Amino acid sequence: MVSIQIEYQGELHCRAVHGPSQTVLTTDAPVDNQGKGESFSPTDLVATALGTCMLTIMGIMARTLKINIDGTTATVEKEMTSTAPRMIKRLGVRIHVPHAIDSESRIKLERAAHTCPVHKSLHPDVEKPIDFTWG
Repeated sequence: MVSIQIEYQGELHCRAVHGPSQTVLTTDAPVDNQGKGESFSPTDLVATALGTCMLTIMGIMARTLKINIDGTTATVEKEMTSTAPRMIKRLGVRIHVPHAIDSESRIKLERAAHTCPVHKSLHPDVEKPIDFTWG
């Protein structure tokens, strides 16, 4: 179990402390929802969690395969619903692996990305298309 301590600081800002590392992050509501957009919004963190989770699980698979995927990037584009209830509608992910990787390893890495815990935890109504580019 991991504990995260969160404090509402007013003006739609929160401060979160990661228990094990004491790393701090802050959030703000987005401009389109009464905030100033001065930091990640809570739904931005969901998008961030998806991208970082996919790259992490791919990194674990790359270790197993004894291949290098350093420098791999993920871009996650978050789209919110335009009608109530306000929620994440789509998290489009583009993953770019800048290395020449054999086709068998590519399949394993792509499969790994699709099995990340955040991807599996998102509601099925959230669209989650993933596009991979190689080399």
